Amino acid sequence: MTDGTRPPPAAGNGLLDRRLFLTGGAAALAGLGIAQARAAEAPRQPWARVPGAPMSGYGSRSRFEEHVQRVGIGAQPGTSGSGASRTPLEHLEGTITPNGLGFERHHSGVPDIDPERHELLIHGRVRRPLRFSMAALARYPLVTRTYFLECSGNSGVLATAPEPPDRGCGELHGLISASEYTGIPLAALLDEAGPLKDAAWVVAEGDDAARMSRSVPLVKALDDAMLVLYQNGERLRPEHGYPLRLLLPGYEGNMSVKWLRRLDITAQPAMSRDETSKYSDLQADGSALLFTFPMAVKSVITSPSPGLDLHGPGLYQISGLAWSGHGAIRSVQVSADGGRSWAAAQLDSPGSALGLTRFRAAWRWNGAPTRLLSRATDHSGATQPDRADWLARHGGSAFYHYNAIQAWGIDADGRARNVYA
Repeated sequence: MTDGTRPPPAAGNGLLDRRLFLTGGAAALAGLGIAQARAAEAPRQPWARVPGAPMSGYGSRSRFEEHVQRVGIGAQPGTSGSGASRTPLEHLEGTITPNGLGFERHHSGVPDIDPERHELLIHGRVRRPLRFSMAALARYPLVTRTYFLECSGNSGVLATAPEPPDRGCGELHGLISASEYTGIPLAALLDEAGPLKDAAWVVAEGDDAARMSRSVPLVKALDDAMLVLYQNGERLRPEHGYPLRLLLPGYEGNMSVKWLRRLDITAQPAMSRDETSKYSDLQADGSALLFTFPMAVKSVITSPSPGLDLHGPGLYQISGLAWSGHGAIRSVQVSADGGRSWAAAQLDSPGSALGLTRFRAAWRWNGAPTRLLSRATDHSGATQPDRADWLARHGGSAFYHYNAIQAWGIDADGRARNVYA
């Protein structure tokens, strides 16, 4: 504190020192106008006068939270079940995404797979082809890890739209979620199969009608790849790959093939439909980048953001998420004046590799129009570029792997909207 009542400023336009969150003094210095509790007991509310609802076999959320839904749900024209839905990032806290709100991306709908009849085949350039039932897989030792999963097309509309789309945080950036995954290290099964000396790739294929498939470097498969059975403590849900999915931490989400049925060990990548017709990065010179697997360092402010209005000048918490497919987030900086000055944000869980990191910053808004930005740096030293730099590097036709800085414009009435910084 500089005068016993206010924290020291950290940057321009009202950003306060991040130590505010460490001292626990935010409420004392905010002047939030929290009403003092009356000495007399308040009248009992109606819900406290009668017995509540009975227990149920599977829990549900409060009816007052039913407005929190996946957003941007859209099927591709002429298809049934092909398309995407997005995580409502602005309505969530922490870093774990509830199973019912995790984003979806399907190429031919969600299959209804009977686990008693589902099998996994490992074959190709191996000494010993293997076939596993789900019952056999359930007998292997399991590990639990927490990772983010991001579609490579997340935020891509911002790369191609000449004017800022009038959409919210989840609609623009919600093709991402994070979960606690439990499953079998893929290396254990590949070790049993015994890849031959010329083996260099694993072609993973799903059991959906599209037979979606992707080529995975064998070195990744032998590193931290998982065969996932459980998500956030319960069996995978059908939209997330039940009964078995591949998970490749840090890699673009499409490669973590759902409803996994086959792993073909090969000497070369398959150059499949799903890694040539899309999920490749068209560049300004007409060439295309293939196999740009790790997701780049990225962050987004989830609050304030469109739909979460500010109610007059005063102290607010800026909160958001950061992540990188190249490792842990080292730092996040926040700007409350359109990028003219920056201040370090507080990280809730620093050093969490390949998971989401929640960041926070205290901000005293003076009521004037401004722009809020965040930029993250990961442990490899990579930092988010601004939109102009990203477009200069990749060209106006690029779509995938967009990781430029997001800006929210705040008007004098406290409304937030998407703007280009």
